[in-house]
Amino acid sequence: MIIDLRSDTVTKPTQGMREAMFSAPIGDDVFGEDPTVLALEEKIAGIFGKEAALFCPSGTMTNQIAIRLHTRIQTEVICHKYSHIYLYEGGGIMANSLASVKLLEGDLGKITASQVGASINPDDIHAPETTMVSLENTMNKGGGSIYTLDEVIPIKKVCEEYRLKLHLDGARFFNALVETGENPSEWGAQFDTISICLSKGLGCPVGSVLLGSKVDIKRARKIRKVMGGGMRQAGFLAAAGIYALDHHIDRLKEDHARARTLGEMLLKKSFVPEVLPVATNIAIARLDGITPEFFLKKLNEKGIKAVKFGPDLVRFVTHHDFDDDQLEEFRKRISDL
Repeated sequence: MIIDLRSDTVTKPTQGMREAMFSAPIGDDVFGEDPTVLALEEKIAGIFGKEAALFCPSGTMTNQIAIRLHTRIQTEVICHKYSHIYLYEGGGIMANSLASVKLLEGDLGKITASQVGASINPDDIHAPETTMVSLENTMNKGGGSIYTLDEVIPIKKVCEEYRLKLHLDGARFFNALVETGENPSEWGAQFDTISICLSKGLGCPVGSVLLGSKVDIKRARKIRKVMGGGMRQAGFLAAAGIYALDHHIDRLKEDHARARTLGEMLLKKSFVPEVLPVATNIAIARLDGITPEFFLKKLNEKGIKAVKFGPDLVRFVTHHDFDDDQLEEFRKRISDL
């Protein structure tokens, strides 16, 4: 048995999800005629109190569409230096939007309102115009760290004062919400656009959704087209998203509990002096005396998969397909490392 903890994207659809997919009514989504895609978009927009939504193949696409919406050539995006939109989207801020980026420091991948305010460029021909701020919740490189509403509301006020757009990369946003218990619609009120990934903790095979105003989503649909994101009979995939929203949210807490236990197991190893605080479903181990490559090789020999996450870091991500039996098996397999 392979224990795959590289990412929560490795999950397979459950039987119930497969049945929902196979029985979904479909149409041509590029013509706006796929009833299941329309139902998913309406459902998730309603959860967050947004006017509209757009189903896309990936979170990278939804993030990049949002950046295109909120920037133009010679403008700038403010985000944390560890943001997914900067590190893991192939240089998309430049390639897709011809925009600049200002990278901020911050504890566990999070930034503050005072940092944002201090980073807005002056009205000067030598500097790009600041037009957008992007936050990530949960924060992947921060070990799944969580923003709370109390942290975000002041950032929103700065954005309103300076007429900046605020975007949320919410790839694992439901992981945050099940921990904080905060109201999704209150979060929706803070952001101009929100990207929600369905193929991570929620366990869908494909897909992310961009939420926003009717005006923004109409523009987003045209940007999706030029990026090649029109998927025709996409209802089969959208049905998985509807099923996940109905059945897979509350159980995310199980992933978090297993990640915390897994982190405790790793801390018992002499070569792991630190595990970043485990807030959700990500455990990042800092190594001492061995390299990530060596550690991953030893794990692989024992049928365990994880990923290098820095010069001395290895990331483990729990998910729908990692249960208590696999957690116990993980304990046994690393016992003699």
